[in-house]
Amino acid sequence: MGMTITEKILAKHAGLKEVQSGMLINAKVDIAMGNDVTAPIAIAEFKKAGGHKVFDRNRVVIVPDHFTPNKDIPSAQNSKILRDFAREHKLSHYYEGGQIGVCHVLLPEQGIVVPGDLVIGADSHTCTYGALGAFATGVGSTDLAAVMLTGELWFKVPETMKIVFRGKRNPWVTGKDLILHVIGQIGVDGATYRAMEFTGETVRDLTMADRFTIANMVVEAGAKNGIFIPDEITRDYVQYRAEREFTFYNSDPDAAYASVLEIDVSQIEPQVAFPHQPSNVRGISQVGSIKIDQVFIGSCTNGRIEDLRIAAHILRNRTVAPYVRLIIIPATPEIYRTAMTEGLFEIFLDAKAVISAPTCGPCLGGHMGILAEGERAVATTNRNFVGRMGHPGSEVYLANPAIAAASAVLGRIASPDELKGVPPL
Repeated sequence: MGMTITEKILAKHAGLKEVQSGMLINAKVDIAMGNDVTAPIAIAEFKKAGGHKVFDRNRVVIVPDHFTPNKDIPSAQNSKILRDFAREHKLSHYYEGGQIGVCHVLLPEQGIVVPGDLVIGADSHTCTYGALGAFATGVGSTDLAAVMLTGELWFKVPETMKIVFRGKRNPWVTGKDLILHVIGQIGVDGATYRAMEFTGETVRDLTMADRFTIANMVVEAGAKNGIFIPDEITRDYVQYRAEREFTFYNSDPDAAYASVLEIDVSQIEPQVAFPHQPSNVRGISQVGSIKIDQVFIGSCTNGRIEDLRIAAHILRNRTVAPYVRLIIIPATPEIYRTAMTEGLFEIFLDAKAVISAPTCGPCLGGHMGILAEGERAVATTNRNFVGRMGHPGSEVYLANPAIAAASAVLGRIASPDELKGVPPL
C-alpha cells in the first residue's frame, strides 16, 4: 500500500520506512515556533524542566505578533520574556520592532519553513505552511517546550481526506471562498484529526497566496493539517527564499484515503460565513442587506500583497461609507513596503482607511479594531466565534478581500459587482 504526502513526511522524520494512519510515532521537528501569547508559557515550562539550551538555536522561532506594538503592561511583560529568552539562547529567528510580521506569513516569506519540513507551532493556524508541501500543525505550549528541549515530539499519524477541486473559478472567487465552501460542506468537525490534502485541476491555477489561505483554515474544520502537493508554483515561491535545502514529496497513486470530496468550483460564488461559525456559509447572492460598522482586511489568512492588490483594485477612486471603519494591515514589513511602493497606500488613504503596522491585533480581539456591543464587522480573518473580535454581543462575517472592500464602500455586505466600473481581475 502506498503512502500519502503527509504519511511520507512523518515517516521520514520518524526514521521509518513507512507509517500508517493511527500509528503513534516520535519524530524530529525541523521548525518550532511560538508567539507572544503562547511562548511565555512554553519558556516557563522549559525552565521548569531544567532546560539550559534549546535543541537548535536556528530552528526555534519566536515572533511576538499578537499584541505588537505592545498595547499594555501585560503584553509588554510577555514580549520581554521572549526578548530575554531569544537573547540568552542567541536565537537566529527572533523578530521585533520593524521586523515583526504575522508569523504564518512571515516564516514562509523568510524561507524559514520549506517543502518537506515537519513544523510545529504553539498557534492553531500553524497548518498554513502545508501550502508549501510541509507537514505543519499547531500544538500546546507544553509541547513547544518539549520540542525546544529535545527537538522531537510524538504524533498520531492522521488519516487523510482528499479534496479535489475541478473546474474554472468564477470572478471574485479566491482560495478563501474555496475553503469556506468546503467547511460549509463538512462542518467545523468534519475533518477532526485528519489531514486535508488538496488536489485537482483547479489547484494548478491557484497562487501561493490562495494555497496559504486554504491551508490556514483547515483547522476550522478540525483538521490536524492541510497540505498541497508541491509543484512549479511552489518552486517559484521557495527557490529564492529557502534558507535550507528542501524536498518535494507527493502522494502515491495507491495511497489510502479516509474519504474523497470532489468539488466543481464553477458552481461556487464568493462566500460569506455568518456568525458564529466558519461553517455557517452562504453565497454572496444569498446574503441580503446586512449593514456593517467595520471592515478588516489583513491577518495570516488574507494579509498578503495579493489580497491588498485586490482591495486596492476595488477601492480606487472610492471612499468608505459614512460611519464605517476600514482597517487594513499588511501582514509583514516586506508586504508593507511593497504596498507602499506600488501606491496602494495612497489608494487606501484616499478611501479613508486606517493602515497599521503588521500585527494580529484585530483578528483575535486584541487591539487595533475592537468591536463594541451590537457592532458588525466583515473580516478577511479565519474565525467568527462569539466575542472573537470584541464584545460578545458583536458579530463577525468572514469573507474574501474583494467582498470586504466592496462592503466597506457600500456600508453593507456586498459584491464588487454592485459597484460601477470595477472590472473583474
